[in-house]
Amino acid sequence: MKMMKAIQIPSKGEKMQLVEIPVPQPGEGQVRLRVEACGVCNGDSMAIGGAASEYPRIPGHEVIGIVEELGAGSTKWKIGERVGIGWHGGHNHVTGLTIDGGYAEYMVAYEDSLSSIPDELSALEAAPLMCAGETTFSALKNSKARPGDLVAIQGIGGLGHLAIQFANKAGYRTAAISRGSDKETLVRQLGAHLYIDSEKEDPAEALQALGGAKVILATAPNAKAISSLINGLGQDSELIIVAGSGDQLELSAMDFLKGPNTVRGSFTGQAKEIQATINFSVLTDVRPMIETFPLERASEAYDKMMSASTRFRAVLNISE
Repeated sequence: MKMMKAIQIPSKGEKMQLVEIPVPQPGEGQVRLRVEACGVCNGDSMAIGGAASEYPRIPGHEVIGIVEELGAGSTKWKIGERVGIGWHGGHNHVTGLTIDGGYAEYMVAYEDSLSSIPDELSALEAAPLMCAGETTFSALKNSKARPGDLVAIQGIGGLGHLAIQFANKAGYRTAAISRGSDKETLVRQLGAHLYIDSEKEDPAEALQALGGAKVILATAPNAKAISSLINGLGQDSELIIVAGSGDQLELSAMDFLKGPNTVRGSFTGQAKEIQATINFSVLTDVRPMIETFPLERASEAYDKMMSASTRFRAVLNISE
């Protein structure tokens, strides 16, 4: 029996463990992937917290791999093709929660949950686009903003550094919001036209001085900071939240009477939306900034991600 290395969560609340288990076999409508890379995402904390359908569970939902074996009735992909999978695992499954994910040398996936990964993207670069990239790209793509509009990105982390690139490449007048003057050089390199240092000025007032933002994309999970941004919107604009801390937002009815404005979340991540993100990233040369770890150091990568000390996305390099 062929064996593989994998990172498992033994049960709710327990730390991840490196184990050796049998290589999974694809079922009907599935394929087996030889995993090349898997991003480490905040969503992986849900499996540790007890949200998995059963344990032990292999986490990981930013997966890039090579199709190695086809299950019965699987016809969409050919052996040797490189594909990716995100949060939505197909057939009402969640990758890394209700089916095993990509913290392993091999995994099985439903064929209709996969997206094609072109040669222009390395596996390590592509992995964060499966969730972090798609989340920010789709939020902007489906927003009210149009080329030339002022779009503000709150937070310059794993999500924000991608959102700035997407906003610039989509033709928006892009403002980045963060703390500290040391961030300005980086955000301008990423494509921001403007930088608002929240330690020196109120972001909402700064945005109003620029005419008001058509869209503000909140990528940092700070409820107080997010709540104050609604005052930076222009007319008929929207504040889109793609990361949250679970804390209550501090909004009043008056905040909505200044618009009309909208505050909403964005949660997508189907295969077609991931494919659109990949295609746009290749076309416009958007790439994540990553820090790589071998599979055996997955716990270290996860801890760094959770403490927001990764610059900017942690990725497990499993192909080496």
